[in-house]
Amino acid sequence: MPVTVPSALEAQIEELIARYPQKRSAAVMVLHALQDHFGCLAPETMEWAAAKLELQPINILELVTFYPMFRQAPVGRFHLKVCRTLSCALAGSHELHRHLCEKLGLDRHAHGPQTTPDGKFTVEFVECLAGCGTAPVLMCNDACHEGVTLAQAEALLAQCEGG
Repeated sequence: MPVTVPSALEAQIEELIARYPQKRSAAVMVLHALQDHFGCLAPETMEWAAAKLELQPINILELVTFYPMFRQAPVGRFHLKVCRTLSCALAGSHELHRHLCEKLGLDRHAHGPQTTPDGKFTVEFVECLAGCGTAPVLMCNDACHEGVTLAQAEALLAQCEGG
């Protein structure tokens, strides 16, 4: 089923595209605008973006699956992304992910994002969050936390619970 993009959002996207010398150069910004509106990037939304940017749907899917800030399914109110690349893995990101999953009652062995039954938290492993020198890195929504210890992760969970 085709996605219906509101006219105001489409106008905003047209303005974004006009800022770039080639339509395809606006792809990441267009995807951000669509995700901000719809909450995630469903297949029909990606197809709409591809048509708007005169690209093939695979070109959009490549971006959505590469960048950790894009999601293909709704997430909880607090989206916890744990970096799993080499620097973070060596600094303890697997233990951090395991700890978060155990605290929230999620399966630490499951692949992909997992959301608590109440919809409050989503935990997932992601690729590089660009903080290799201060690993392990954890993002909570748009806030980046570096050098995260298990105690700091628990404090962050408590802060989210209270907020």
